[in-house]
Amino acid sequence: MPTGSLTGQVGLVTGAGRGIGREIAVGLAAEGMAVGLVGRTQETLTDTLKECVRHGSRGVAVAADVTRPGSVREAVRLVERDLGPVDLLVNNAGSIDRAEVPLWETDVTQWWQVVEVNLRGPYNLLRCVLPGMVRRRRGRVVNLNSGFALRPDGHYTAYATSKAALLKLSDNLADSLAEHQVVILDISPGAVATDMTAGMPMFHDTTDWGSIPYMVAVTVDAARGRFDALHGRFLHAGRDDLEELVRRAEEIRAADARTLRLRPYGPDDPMG
Repeated sequence: MPTGSLTGQVGLVTGAGRGIGREIAVGLAAEGMAVGLVGRTQETLTDTLKECVRHGSRGVAVAADVTRPGSVREAVRLVERDLGPVDLLVNNAGSIDRAEVPLWETDVTQWWQVVEVNLRGPYNLLRCVLPGMVRRRRGRVVNLNSGFALRPDGHYTAYATSKAALLKLSDNLADSLAEHQVVILDISPGAVATDMTAGMPMFHDTTDWGSIPYMVAVTVDAARGRFDALHGRFLHAGRDDLEELVRRAEEIRAADARTLRLRPYGPDDPMG
């Protein structure tokens, strides 16, 4: 049941017009958070906004292309003008390879567009939102990531490469953000039924779908600070025992675990 635990805070969610982004925005609104909704299509954003307002939340819907810095700057300006400084950034907007083909058969333009949405988009949002968080010495970022970031996949090379790069971007930010009490997390929802996964042949026969409501609950908990001790780490909402990860957070940090690292071939490996 909603508790109003996020009342007084402001969230900004990209890709908020449909799918996981829409449900996350509504879930945050149900907990009292004011929500800035960013996406490509004003009509779908307006539908999400109506649902957020139904929960008593304040909100604003801004159509913007996350790959364009100027568009993102204006979107963040409007959200902060109408709602106040952003406490939580949820980088959810994403794109996928159009076809399951090897890299040498991909469409050159479409391949790079996937990378731009999945990597340049979060960068643009971070570049606009982080200065305020750093100045105020508070804030949280949740990047919607994927298990594809951690394993090679020859059929979705743009998506897998961009998600791995996003995870590394968070890793590179973690130490400097910690100095300013800003938390960043990369969270994978697992395989959930959305318009995007519906277009991925590899999932056509999947019966073991993850839960969008669970991902919403995890994001709400992240906004509450439940996972702050796992700052800079990768969490898999579809597979992880999150309570166990929280309990072992100190051990995880000491081992530099849940980050992208080159695995040494043995004790004599100079890269170990």
